[in-house]
Amino acid sequence: MGFDAVTDIREDAALADRIASLTRDVANFPKRGVQFKDLTPLFADRTAMNAVIDALVDLSAGVGLVAGIESRGSLVAAAVAARLGTGVLSIRKEGKLPPPVLREAYEREYGPAAIEIPADGLDLRGTSIMIIDDVLATGGTLGAANRLLERARAHVTGAAVLVEITALGGREAVAPLPVESLSRV
Repeated sequence: MGFDAVTDIREDAALADRIASLTRDVANFPKRGVQFKDLTPLFADRTAMNAVIDALVDLSAGVGLVAGIESRGSLVAAAVAARLGTGVLSIRKEGKLPPPVLREAYEREYGPAAIEIPADGLDLRGTSIMIIDDVLATGGTLGAANRLLERARAHVTGAAVLVEITALGGREAVAPLPVESLSRV
């Protein structure tokens, strides 16, 4: 199953296939009717993880900051930011940050939620930002992250996701935000 070098799976189709082969589908989680995409096997595979990071670095070149959506998006965004030599911003789930915060509520495929960033100690005005997340499903989380960063007066250049579930229409829901997907199902 393993590849000898990261370059072996850097081709788009090969990378997409590798992501798919290392994604575990979990039915009825976290709620009945939802099929959860477990990326733990992907993250644990050093060759595949490095190829994912390399691809996201290519997509994020030139940005001033990488923003990752908690929790799996933040994990990947931190690695991308380290390779780029830039900062990282974790867009957190509601209630995880001390006040004051900027908050954005939204709907997910399995219920309401909110995300937050600090309102103090962070000046994002004019900063070019790439948003990174793990899975694009209905677009609720990604759309909320984009709105939140725009409210902070950042310049969101685009978004990148590891897996896009095309049937759920997330890309259309976040338009005109440019979205790059490493894998589509």
